[in-house]
Amino acid sequence: MIYTVTFNPALDYVVKADHFTLGTVNRADWEGIYCGGKGLNVSTVLAALGFGSTALGFVAGFTGHEILKRVMNMGFRSDFIQVEKGMSRINVKIKSSEETELNGMGPEITGEDIKLLFDKLDCLTEGDVLVLSGSIPKTIDDDIYERIMARLKDRGIRIAVDATKDLLINVLPYQPFLIKPNNHELGEMFHVTLSSKEEIIEYGKRLQEMGAQNVLISMAGDGAILITADHEVYQMGVPKGIVKNSVGAGDSMVAGFLAGYLENGSYEHALRLGSAAGSATAFSEGLATRDEIMILYDELSKEGF
Repeated sequence: MIYTVTFNPALDYVVKADHFTLGTVNRADWEGIYCGGKGLNVSTVLAALGFGSTALGFVAGFTGHEILKRVMNMGFRSDFIQVEKGMSRINVKIKSSEETELNGMGPEITGEDIKLLFDKLDCLTEGDVLVLSGSIPKTIDDDIYERIMARLKDRGIRIAVDATKDLLINVLPYQPFLIKPNNHELGEMFHVTLSSKEEIIEYGKRLQEMGAQNVLISMAGDGAILITADHEVYQMGVPKGIVKNSVGAGDSMVAGFLAGYLENGSYEHALRLGSAAGSATAFSEGLATRDEIMILYDELSKEGF
């Protein structure tokens, strides 16, 4: 079974305005409401690729109830903990000549709520996959990823971590199955500017030396690099398309990689499916469908990347 954790899920209120001006009344030309959160994005794309998962995390208030209702129709299970204080976030995303976001705070998560999450995680067994992704809410200690991985250590659970800077660095001693920094985040971790693929590979290998098993580095329009647990290096380009959406592309890459690896254990297939999934979401208004992903998968194959 695959499990994803979204500590702070949200309702994303997305509006488009052709001419958005600060300090005046603006009217939307288009609007939509979606469930937001990196773990939820991973579960959604996994479902599109035929892999079930269970989404874990915390919800609260009337927005939390709406998230639970919407998740029921998204193709995967949820087992969220309902907390008492506050409400799940509403994130406002304004798309105009520039993109502007205003993210809500989220509920107050207590130590007892964390204990309930740990109780659920204790049910994971050998062969399960756990995806930890995204930032940590202010009401949770920053070491929560480390505490989860320490608790599950030596139980044969593959853990994928998609986080930035110290959150990622601090989990490396627990040997995560997969980490996915982008090239800019990789440079920031070591306080350097990476200007070539050779340098990116060099510093990706440093993360591996620090404990990561597989290091997947996304490079936007320059493709992706995978450094595998058996020390092979694979590179993948990007298919042709127009970027319409940056939200969820990295989560889609993680989902595609995991789906590909779980299908047949091939790192090349996993990298290609992950690259196709990430690009398909970037080329779509929302998260990619299976058909959109597989069209780009075939294109990557034909191009011989």
